[in-house]
Order: sequence, then C-alpha cells, then structure tokens
Amino acid sequence: MATNQTKATHPHAVTELCEEGSRLYANALRTGRIARAEVEAAPCLMEFALLHPDPDDANWLRPVPASIALSQRLNPLEHEITERRRLSIELADAFEPFMALSAQTTVSTHSITVLEGGDRINAALNLATAQCQTEMLTVQPSGNRGEHALLQGLERDRVLIERGVRIRTLYQHTARYSPEKLAYVEKLSNGKVEHRTIDELVERLIICDETVAVIPARDDQQVALELRHPGLVRYLIKVFEFMWARSVPLSTGAPYETDPDGITDIQHSIAKLLVEGHVDEAIARRLGMNVRTCRSHIAKLATALGSGSRAQLGYLIAESGILKQEGAAG
Repeated sequence: MATNQTKATHPHAVTELCEEGSRLYANALRTGRIARAEVEAAPCLMEFALLHPDPDDANWLRPVPASIALSQRLNPLEHEITERRRLSIELADAFEPFMALSAQTTVSTHSITVLEGGDRINAALNLATAQCQTEMLTVQPSGNRGEHALLQGLERDRVLIERGVRIRTLYQHTARYSPEKLAYVEKLSNGKVEHRTIDELVERLIICDETVAVIPARDDQQVALELRHPGLVRYLIKVFEFMWARSVPLSTGAPYETDPDGITDIQHSIAKLLVEGHVDEAIARRLGMNVRTCRSHIAKLATALGSGSRAQLGYLIAESGILKQEGAAG
C-alpha cells in the first residue's frame, strides 16, 4: 500500500526521469546492483522496467543496460512511424487522381472566405495588414466601437505607417464629434494618413494593396467575408474612390454649416432619406448617429419648414426645393 501511495504522488514520463531515479539508476549501472529498499523513493525505476529482481537474492535489484532499455522504447515508436509513413503514401496515392481536378477550382473556391467570430476576423485582418505594402483603404461607419477595438486598429495602423504604407480612411460626419475617434486620428496624423468624412456610409470595408478586401456579412460584426477575387476587389476600390471624391477632409472643420434657410447639411441628408421612405432607426444607422439625435434633427427640420406632421414634412421637403439645391451644390 505504501508503494502505491508513493507511485500516485510520483508521476512523470520516462523522458523526464526524476533526479532521485536518475541518481539511483546511475549507481546501479556502476555497481551492477542496488538494494531493493534503497529504491523505494523512486518507484519509477521499477515502473519503467529499468531495474529487475536479482535472481540470486530477492533483497537486491539489477539494472537493465541503458542500450536495452532505450531499444525497448524505440521499437514501438519506430514501428508507429513506419505505419504512419505507409499510411501517408497510401493517402497521397488515393488523392493523386483528384489533385489536378481540384487545382482547376482552387482559385474560385478560395477567392471568398467566410470568417466567423471576432478572433478569426481579427486574425485575418492582422494577416492582410501584415502583407500590405503600398496602400490600405478603409471605410468606418460611425458607431460605438469599444476602446479595445480602437486600440487594436491603432496598433495595426501604426505598424503600417512605420512600414511606409499609405492609409486612407472614410468616416461619417458624426465622427467629428467623437472624442475617441478624434484622439485616434490625432495619434496617426502624418503625411501618409488621410481621414475624410461623408454624410452617409453603409458598411465597413478594408482593402489592402488591391489584393484583399474584408467586408461584414452580418449586422453584429461576428461574421465577415474575406475577398481575394481580383474583379471583386477592383469593384470595391471603385466604390471607395467614388465616396472618397465626395467626402470632406477631416482637417477642414465641421461640414454642418447652417444654410440661410436655417437647415444644416446633416438635416439635408436626413431630408433626403425621409423622402426616400426610411424610418428613423434606418436614417440614424446610415448617418452614424443615435436615434434620439436623429429625431432631434427631424424636429428642427420640421420647425424650419413649418411642418405639423410627419406626412406633411415629407410633402414640404419635396415642395421646398432644398434637395434640388443640395444636388446643384454637389
């Protein structure tokens, strides 16, 4: 019973022979035998068959030569290696007829990769930015991005800047009133980085070197698509450049100037979406503001146009000509 308790508190692999076991085994090899009572502190020597009973005296144990002990443990490993090599050859032979066929579809199959979960999305973004050598384009709709997400983005962008990569980022106008976003932009301000804002953005977008783009596939940002098809990436770059040409540099100051009619630029954007039939929640999401702020702007717009109801407001917007003025200004 005492021996079993000792063994239970004395676990280790033969490749990690304990200090006491190593000392006793070495002594046994030098002297040719060792007293059974002496090895009670190292039951691993019997467990690993490094000692065996002395046939002439039960009180003594004799050591198994190290070469024999090593061979006894290597033989099954070498047998397993041989079996695995044989299996690998059989697998290669079995799949060889299909390799040429699968090569024909590899490009299209891997041009779109579904990324599930924040960890996998961030890993893909880290890889894409690590491989980026020339320019990264990003679209970042305003929203409550956590401090952790901003720090992750800051670290990624800082490495790119140090490598000489140009970064162009599009935000919504509401980002101009976000202390977190402004602090983030300030930390990255130099000639290789440009930040602009625009009234309306729909979804996030990241493009690296005209080779890979990452877009969200679900509203909760937990599923994304990694696109490596050249045609798709080129199309998304054209979309980005279209928005970039209509955006305002962040350094030029607030774009929400009040027109002589008392209607601000953001209220012009809201008016356009109201006429298109969007509800308050959709308008707020597309313009990067919370619903309460959106409704406050709608109320001010109604007051400026003298509207007494939501239905009348849409009519007055259409009749006022403010959307035509906005189009002419653009």
